[in-house]
Amino acid sequence: MKRIDAIIRQNNLDQVREALVDKGIEGLTVTEVLGYGRQKGHTEFYRGSEYEINFHRKFMLTIIVRDDQVDETLDAIIAGARTGQIGDGKIFISNLEEVVRIRTGEINQAAC
Repeated sequence: MKRIDAIIRQNNLDQVREALVDKGIEGLTVTEVLGYGRQKGHTEFYRGSEYEINFHRKFMLTIIVRDDQVDETLDAIIAGARTGQIGDGKIFISNLEEVVRIRTGEINQAAC
C-alpha cells in the first residue's frame, strides 16, 4: 500500500480528479495548503497599495492506493496537473504500514 501526496495548482483539481476517475482510482482527500518553491513569491496591488505574496495557495491531494496502482495514479495526476510552468507542483510517495476502515474494521487491502 502506498500513500501519494500531490501538491497541485487549485485550478487543476477538476482535471486531476477526472483523470483519476478515468483510471479507476476511487477516493481522494483534498486539503488547502500554502507554500512556495521555485515559484517563490510575487508582488500584487490592492486598492492602490503594493503588497508581497510570499506563499501560493495550492491543494494537497492524499490518495491511498495498492502498490500495483501507483504508476497509473502518477500518470493521472501528471496528466491533469501539468501546465509546463513553474509551480505545477510535486508528488510524494510513501509506504503505508497499515490501513483500517473504521466502519467495518477491515485492514489493509480490504480497507481500500
